[in-house]
This record gives sequence, structure tokens and C-alpha cells, in this order.
Amino acid sequence: MLSGLTVALALVPEAVAFAIIAGVNPLVGLYAAFTIGLVTSIAGGRPGMISGATGAIAVVVAPLIALVLEQGATLAQATEYLFAAVILAGFLQILFGVLKLGKFIRLVPHPVFLGFVNGIALVIFAGQIKQFELKDGTWITGEPLMIMLAIAAATMAVIHFLPKITKTVPAILVAVIAGTLAVITLGIETRTVG
Repeated sequence: MLSGLTVALALVPEAVAFAIIAGVNPLVGLYAAFTIGLVTSIAGGRPGMISGATGAIAVVVAPLIALVLEQGATLAQATEYLFAAVILAGFLQILFGVLKLGKFIRLVPHPVFLGFVNGIALVIFAGQIKQFELKDGTWITGEPLMIMLAIAAATMAVIHFLPKITKTVPAILVAVIAGTLAVITLGIETRTVG
């Protein structure tokens, strides 16, 4: 039960962040995360299979959303194109599985994988820089920046050091709850989804 709660709480900010990177409404990320979890629980998964939002998908679909928006479509229409692209990708994955094409992934050299993953990390990092910008176009400075950095550092410290003390409670769960309580207790203004 604790693992399910931990995954659910950790999945929410991840889904919102990847939706922002993809260029769609954060609610789309939340709906997608719920749908993926539901489908995976019904259809079953495999060890090592990622059944959730990933940075790789967000980075790949971002140009699609940008292209559709450049052609004069609304964000709602771009989201519909994204939905169609995801359904098509699912059908292609099923086809590749039936044709047993997964064995060819071994032919991709390891440095290519490393480059791809590092590229994704850079795109995600660049996408998160926007979170330091305020609504009026200025950047977070002074006390608000220090509070945010302190909460982030404390969260990372809990995730890193708590498993060395005890493994009875997942460190990520404790970090999410502690961070949430800190924001509520200190009365920090926080952006919300919706």
C-alpha cells in the first residue's frame, strides 16, 4: 500500500512537469498518468517496463505540439493531434511486438543511448528553468528563491539520507509529505493546476 501511495504522489508532479515540457495543459498530463496506470493495471506489465509519463515521450511530442500550434490550431486541437499520435504509436508498438522487432534494439550502440538520455536531461532542465520566472516576467530572487532552494535541498537530503536510517517508510513518500507540509505551514504561494 505504501508503494502505491508513493508512486501516486511522485507521479503527479512528474506528469505535470512532462505536460508542461510537451507544451500542453498540465491537466492533460494528469489524465494521461491516470489512464496509463489504469491500462497497465488491467493489461499487466513486465519487470523493468516504464508505465507512466517519461521525459523521452515529452521531448518527442513537444515538436508535434509546436508544429500544430504554428499552423494556427488551438491548444485543444493540438491536444487532439497528440491523442491521435499516441494511439498510433500504441498500435505501432503492438505491431512491432507481434513482428518481434524488439530484438533489433540491441543493434543501437550504447553511446547512442547515453547521448539520447543526456539530451533528454538537458531538454527537461531547460524546460524547468521557466519555473523560476514570475507572472510579470521577472525572475525569482531574494527570499523566495532561498526558501525554494532550501525546500528542494531538504527534499533531496531526505531522499538520500533516510534510506540509510530506516527502510520502513519510502524516502520519496516522506520527502513529498514533508515538502507539502513545509509549503502549507510557511504559507508559500504555489502555482496550482486547474
